[in-house]
Amino acid sequence: QVHMVESGGGLVQAGGSLRLSCAASGRTFSTYTMGWFRQAPGKEREFVALISWSGGNTYYADSVKGRFTISRDNAKNTVYLQMNSLKPEDTAVYICAATAAPFENSILVITTTSAAYNAMNYWGKGTPVTVSS
Repeated sequence: QVHMVESGGGLVQAGGSLRLSCAASGRTFSTYTMGWFRQAPGKEREFVALISWSGGNTYYADSVKGRFTISRDNAKNTVYLQMNSLKPEDTAVYICAATAAPFENSILVITTTSAAYNAMNYWGKGTPVTVSS
């Protein structure tokens, strides 16, 4: 099992940048597929980005591709989300997630179902991001 705590959220103007961090506990962190999701008020939780255990494979939602970058440092048990060129529609609570399932299995759930969040098993509490216009 893995426990995660997110940080780095805040208020930023449109066009600005933020870097989110997700600090995880557990000796098996380096074996987990990690991801970021977000949830805006009144909306369903949506997929943002995914990274394999080694960091060698990543996958992004079309809405953030080219603007956001997911990365991880297994020595620090931390996953990051670098967010650039932020837009008001990026406003949401950003939530770190983990699964012991292989990266490819998670991709399958994300891309073939209407409930991408079912790809993950463990969740943080989230950090809020507000982008002003």
